[in-house]
Amino acid sequence: MSEPEDIPVQQLTSRQARAEHKRLAEAVEAADIAYHQNDAPEMDDAAYDALRRRLVAIEAAFPALKAASSASATVGAKASGKFAKIRHRVPMLSLDNAFTDEAVA
Repeated sequence: MSEPEDIPVQQLTSRQARAEHKRLAEAVEAADIAYHQNDAPEMDDAAYDALRRRLVAIEAAFPALKAASSASATVGAKASGKFAKIRHRVPMLSLDNAFTDEAVA
């Protein structure tokens, strides 16, 4: 039998979607804390982005699963107090969401 993460979102049952949503939300939250508070990333950006994209897709297909506190509605986690604040001389502009080397070249 396929694992829920291997099943296309459109083919998930409500029960599978609920379980997968819970797993993804917990994984994204843990990754955010590891990166932003502990300065110890647990995965690369591509893996993290894939988790968030699937979480958003599940919430789009099953809107009842999305709460105001959903990991898809937040950006990162509270920054650790151990990081020093810096001021950039030139504003740091977003690269948007680039998923290939060519997109940022």
